[in-house]
Amino acid sequence: MVAPKKPRRTAERILEVTLELFNRFGEPNVSTTLISAELSISPGNLYYHYPAKDELINALFDRYERALGEILQAADGVENVEDAWLFFHMLFELVWSYRFLYRDLNDLLSKNRRLETHFQFVLKNKTRAMHALLDGLSRHGAVRLTGAEAAPLATSMVVLVTYWLSYEYVREPRKALEPESAAASMGRGAYHALALLLPHLDAASRAHLDTLAAAYVQP
Repeated sequence: MVAPKKPRRTAERILEVTLELFNRFGEPNVSTTLISAELSISPGNLYYHYPAKDELINALFDRYERALGEILQAADGVENVEDAWLFFHMLFELVWSYRFLYRDLNDLLSKNRRLETHFQFVLKNKTRAMHALLDGLSRHGAVRLTGAEAAPLATSMVVLVTYWLSYEYVREPRKALEPESAAASMGRGAYHALALLLPHLDAASRAHLDTLAAAYVQP
């Protein structure tokens, strides 16, 4: 006789499938009925683990927030353009993995008080990371920035990372959120985040950024 799956494994599988559906169709277009049907479980089994759709959203957001925290810590080690390029690629890969959050961000924040509150911390942590990245590049001579220049530049980077997928979606609604578009879309995002540094980069760093960009994306 086959032993039943442990409840914890069922809960994890529900989150995996929910994330896939949210990413594919957008959170507003995915019902708990669709999720349970995709999993071939009863709605009652789904509600046992997650009694409301908001609990699914909150659980996925918790996963995202933990992963984001780990990536943002890497900003403290950025010393040159190549480090920064890798950092932004890691950041955009995470954005892509949880693209439903960014695709439907304003709608989600308006409906979910917990996300509305926690996303303020996300923005603060992203901003802190951008300041750390700029500080590291400055200390190692890749950029020249004054304190007055660094603050709006860090904010611009946060805005670009947060709303890049929205821009891509408006630009190409039928293709932007499809898996085959991921590499090019995220590569463009990483390039444009770093392109904000162009007026401040030294000549060698600017040339290296051009080389990196040519290998991944057409600027």
